[in-house]
Amino acid sequence: MAINVLIFEDNQNLRFSIETMLAWNADFNLLKAMPDANTVEETLVSYQPDVILMDIDMPGTNGINALKKIRATNRYVHVIMLTVFEDETNIFEAICAGANGYILKKNFDQIPTAIMDVMAGGAPMTSSIAKKVLSFIPKKNENHKQTLELLTARETEILEYVIKGFSYKMIANELNISVETIRSHIKKIYKKLHVNSATEAIYKYNQG
Repeated sequence: MAINVLIFEDNQNLRFSIETMLAWNADFNLLKAMPDANTVEETLVSYQPDVILMDIDMPGTNGINALKKIRATNRYVHVIMLTVFEDETNIFEAICAGANGYILKKNFDQIPTAIMDVMAGGAPMTSSIAKKVLSFIPKKNENHKQTLELLTARETEILEYVIKGFSYKMIANELNISVETIRSHIKKIYKKLHVNSATEAIYKYNQG
């Protein structure tokens, strides 16, 4: 079954390039490509996407505020941020708002792979962004034990695989359980840690 994708991108040329790239790939069903996110809540309800590609810098409602609106009503739709920004502030705000991935626009050719990765439970990021994310994840502190106590042994085991970059399918193979069981555990982990994405869960786990 094709993955339903919704795009919010104000750069017309880039938006058209992404539309064309996805249109030629049978794995994806492009629902709509929007030049802004001013009606993001209504659009989300109308189209029910699996994955959203969200530009950060847009007129009116910017991508991070749009993401916050999405997470207020939908914790599970996958959102990949598209941006020219590599600064820590935008990365941190996007992750805290519930982004599932972070791709630089200059690497837009990575989008199909990123979509497949996020649907498999990964947290796709351009390599330069991933390095910055690792740099601001704090080391475990004295409260780390309290965070661990919220999770069962199995949930902790699964989260540690997520931190290593394993997809849901890879974790399922390692633990010899179904992907659906992994998804069930991940939902419980998110609920216990009060987070919406793998990147948030990793941050919370390391922060304690």
